[in-house]
Amino acid sequence: MSIRRYQKDPSSKLPYGFDWTNWLDSESMPSGETIASAVWTIPTGLTGTGEQIGTVLTKVDISGGEAGSTYTVACKVTTTGGYITERSFEISVVQR
Repeated sequence: MSIRRYQKDPSSKLPYGFDWTNWLDSESMPSGETIASAVWTIPTGLTGTGEQIGTVLTKVDISGGEAGSTYTVACKVTTTGGYITERSFEISVVQR
């Protein structure tokens, strides 16, 4: 799976997140697993607020960043059964 890439203006505050449905419904996962917790890694320069955790979705609002910089944001989730995985995406900050 390739890493997702987004662009944002330094002054924008936007929601970003993951849909974990395909991973939770994969053959290797026990039936009925849902997201129990999520830990976001937001690099210095960006600000993450308003974290939301659903049974299959995780979201965070991200603001800030320096124009011309690219940041990698990660989310590590733990399921109700104790399974753990992590995904990340890149945000390039572009003055618009």
